[in-house]
Amino acid sequence: MDLEFNKNEDSIKQLLYQLKTKVKKTQMGGGEKKIESHHKKGKLTARERIDYLIDEGSEFLEVGVLAGEGMYQEVGGCPSGGVVTGIGYVQGRQCMIVANDATVKAGAWFPITAKKNLRAQEIAMENHIPIIYLVDSAGVFLPMQNEIFPDKEHFGRQFRNNAKMSAMGIVQIAAIMGSCVAGGAYLPIMSDEAMIVDKTGSIFLAGSYLVKAAIGEDIDNETLGGATTHCEISGVTDNKFESDEACLDYIKSIFNKIGQSESAGFDRVEAALPKEKQEEIYGILPADRVKPYDIVDVIKRLVDNSEFDEYKALYGQTIVCGYGRIDGWAVGIVANQRKVVKSKKGEMQMGGVIYSDSADKAARFIMNCNQRKIPLVFLQDVSGFMVGSKAEHGGIIKDGAKMVNAMANSTVPKFTIVIGNSYGAGNYAMCGKAYDPRLIYAWPTAQIAVMSGASAAKTLLQIKVATLKAQGKEITKEEEDNLLKEITDKYNEELSPYYAAARLWVDGIIDPLETRKVISMGIEAANHAPVEKFNVGVIQT
Repeated sequence: MDLEFNKNEDSIKQLLYQLKTKVKKTQMGGGEKKIESHHKKGKLTARERIDYLIDEGSEFLEVGVLAGEGMYQEVGGCPSGGVVTGIGYVQGRQCMIVANDATVKAGAWFPITAKKNLRAQEIAMENHIPIIYLVDSAGVFLPMQNEIFPDKEHFGRQFRNNAKMSAMGIVQIAAIMGSCVAGGAYLPIMSDEAMIVDKTGSIFLAGSYLVKAAIGEDIDNETLGGATTHCEISGVTDNKFESDEACLDYIKSIFNKIGQSESAGFDRVEAALPKEKQEEIYGILPADRVKPYDIVDVIKRLVDNSEFDEYKALYGQTIVCGYGRIDGWAVGIVANQRKVVKSKKGEMQMGGVIYSDSADKAARFIMNCNQRKIPLVFLQDVSGFMVGSKAEHGGIIKDGAKMVNAMANSTVPKFTIVIGNSYGAGNYAMCGKAYDPRLIYAWPTAQIAVMSGASAAKTLLQIKVATLKAQGKEITKEEEDNLLKEITDKYNEELSPYYAAARLWVDGIIDPLETRKVISMGIEAANHAPVEKFNVGVIQT
């Protein structure tokens, strides 16, 4: 291996160490003391409940582990958004699991908690997979109620989703394993079946203190809304259990008897590992993101047997399109080419930039995949669309619109991996979060923003300096340099994949070696939902 390869490898391994350290800390939730307190009450933690529930030795694809990262520091933070969500296997059945983490602010809902819960429900609805709620929450975090309660994508949307999923025939099972208060009480009771753990589980619209304040009645929480009350008197819950484990065992027995769902019919053969060493991705991806590399070298370390059938290889070369398999599943791959290439007219084209011919090629390829019912995988390392008079005169806007139209109307499931740059309209065309990828994950090398940090900082600096001059103020070179640094630092923070993951712009940050697992589990989930007929709408020629 050459020196450059080794430098790249060292760089990404440092990023992966930072990622693992951050994830490990986040997965501790409220910390050791809170976990110990939880155990003393005879309760498992959210992650322990999931580990007990899912099939032994099976994969669990966590969604949003870094949600809330660095946010709400004024109130002590909200690790992982105070809820654990992900796709797992129960009795061999793939399902979405949502478990409140009561070690984090008693499982109270922050704004990011609501967003994360809705994302979990969205994944279940899109893929028609069952969803299990492990409820243990004190309800809305009252100091932030105005950011959680009233809007369309706030707390109440989950109950609307409950009702919609019920109408769609999606199985919803709930276990009340701790507090379940106020509006949150509707979530388990709008599910198909609701269990409750005796002595630790409780459910009511208003707790004993609020009941006393509202109507003057003296009553304890257990009598008001405990397991005995709701299983023997009100009939609100279906069964009570003496422990978390017994409750989770019952959920397993339910899943052992669920019938098979309709299949979308995506093609799968026996899986095979890539022939090229997957670990070599670490050395291929440049530490210096302006340096070129061949994206096909990365693709061949992701696809089965390293076999990749490229589509229109000699045309529109700044986007690579082609067919392959990932863990046995047939996929169509759309990836940004980062090396400098020659156009059909012999002109040199910059890597990572979408030109008219590459946009046209991608649009055609996306339509082909829809025609053949092949899921799409987008590998993003894009600086945006080509600009300048030649590009504008050549109709770059029209060709870009063709690609966006085909991608947005695609009915086969789409999966997006942000491996490097994700700037401007390139983010949109390559199936960014706004275009409903079934899953979207980032590598630690990702950056997501309107433009690169250097370009944005210079643009913002020019605007700031011009504003000051318009006000009659002079700015020294030293002041200008300090201002540039301030702007650059702020912008670079917002470029970070952690900033994106904290806000659920991506479902998580992964080691490149986990990419095959993410895509395979994603397609398996998507295979539960029949594909609608593809209609591209209006595309100008």
